[in-house]
Amino acid sequence: MVTRNPFPSRIDFGLSGPAPRDLIAILAVLFVTFSLWFFQSTRAIPEALILAPEVWRSAQVWRLATYPFVGSGSAGIWILLQFLILYMFGKDVFFGLYRRHFWRLIAFSALGAGLVAVGVHVLLTVTGLMAVPVPFALMQGQLILTTIFIAAFATAHSDATILLFFVLPLRARWFLWLEILFGFMGFLGTRDLPGFLGICTAVGLSFLYVRSSGSISKGGRRTLREMRLRLERWWIQKKLERNRRKRGFRVIDGDRDRNVRKGPWVN
Repeated sequence: MVTRNPFPSRIDFGLSGPAPRDLIAILAVLFVTFSLWFFQSTRAIPEALILAPEVWRSAQVWRLATYPFVGSGSAGIWILLQFLILYMFGKDVFFGLYRRHFWRLIAFSALGAGLVAVGVHVLLTVTGLMAVPVPFALMQGQLILTTIFIAAFATAHSDATILLFFVLPLRARWFLWLEILFGFMGFLGTRDLPGFLGICTAVGLSFLYVRSSGSISKGGRRTLREMRLRLERWWIQKKLERNRRKRGFRVIDGDRDRNVRKGPWVN
């Protein structure tokens, strides 16, 4: 009996094939902005773009759109590994969603996560419930993008197997919960509650977007579209009821009410 060798002769970790230009541009921007942190003359550029309390204290709302593209962290091999993981998952998400939905996913999830994180920081500051030494540290730059891409991949390929730390095989769907667990571990070390809740929001919004779009997962439920249609139906029904009450009309079920005499006006 002749069998085919189940092991590939070359392991590429998703690096073979065409590279999405959009993803390469994102990685280039992340690397450049990451490098700017280490020069005194250019440090002010990434400082003006990251997610910070100035979003609500000084109305610097542009930070909500720019913070996912500002690389952050310490220099070393770990930052390169983060970029590699970002590319591996981002490539699959890009070819699954294609350009328009790829950018919509980033905008929808990153903006929603930023708004939630800022809102939590405002609440903690006003009430004085908790002091956050470095707010939003858990969701800056490549961290929030990696969270979004992994959540999107895990939603689309829930039955796929991913090697955690390149060693431990796990079902992809478990990575949705692992991301929240890793975010919680980061919260324990940094006390960054806004950042942790921002991570949770990014995971949830990415899950909803992929399940609703059906672009990666063809059999996915269109959650957001169904919610919108239910809301529109509810609003139309309420509007019709208001108009009936205003005009003094009454709906009569002529088939069930035997006391109603049918005629030219009741049918």
